[in-house]
Amino acid sequence: LPRLPRPRLTPEVRKFLRLGVPGAIAAGIVQINLVVGGMIASLQDGARPMLYYADRIYQLPLGVIGVAMGVVLLPELSRRLRAGDEAGAAQSQNRALELSLFFTVPAAAALFVVPTEIIAVLFERGAFHADATRGTSAALAAFALGLPSFVLIKVFTPGFFAREDTKTPMQFAAINVAVNIALGLFLFWRMGFVGLAIATSVAGWVNAVLLAQRLHKLGHFKMDARLRARAPMIIAASIAMGLVLWGAATVAAPNFAAGGLSSILALIGLVVIGLILYAALTLALGAARMSDVKSAFGRS
Repeated sequence: LPRLPRPRLTPEVRKFLRLGVPGAIAAGIVQINLVVGGMIASLQDGARPMLYYADRIYQLPLGVIGVAMGVVLLPELSRRLRAGDEAGAAQSQNRALELSLFFTVPAAAALFVVPTEIIAVLFERGAFHADATRGTSAALAAFALGLPSFVLIKVFTPGFFAREDTKTPMQFAAINVAVNIALGLFLFWRMGFVGLAIATSVAGWVNAVLLAQRLHKLGHFKMDARLRARAPMIIAASIAMGLVLWGAATVAAPNFAAGGLSSILALIGLVVIGLILYAALTLALGAARMSDVKSAFGRS
């Protein structure tokens, strides 16, 4: 009969545990903060569901962009570092950061300026009434402020993992949790569950800045000329798009108030306007080129 071998702590297994456990904690910091926020929110009636629904919306761009970037970037950096190509690793980090900003900043701007319209069309029916829409929308707007930082964490963390340093991101994750708990409790007693969403966003920016500063201090990350030139243009295009969306949502307010198919078509219209306008602005300002977008989805 086949026999199961007794597990042995070989040097390889020890190394895996030494790197894997801190890495898992650091990689799951956003989820840890959500659990903490949910525990505190349970002190207010109806707060947890509203935080949950807001979380479902902003997790979409985070999952599509942030997680994908981290998954692709880690083996790319590891491969280049093993080959001694520090310059190539730095370029890969810059391009990942540029592409993340290109997709995340406009998403954050849209979620911040039209959260009510998004939540109303997606969820406001049955027991999900207008008051729930207002509360969930406020939480979504607060989460939107931290969305770029959550994605940046996914981009900066592989810079440590590829160098077999998982303890530093874990230490910064611990600071993130501490900031989230302290600020969350402080704001919760003053402004309710929306303060928890604000605390999560602030903690995310603290974590992202700490990761970037440490990478820069170690000489592993430096913004190249292309990123320094394009990042402000991406932000400018996103702000302009957000202002136009806000104006368009104001004009379409009667359609949203009517509900049903009218509100759905109005939201689709806002999405189309935002996409077309942002694409046109980024191309006009030089924040992106069609060749860059095509090359980002290919492999050399």
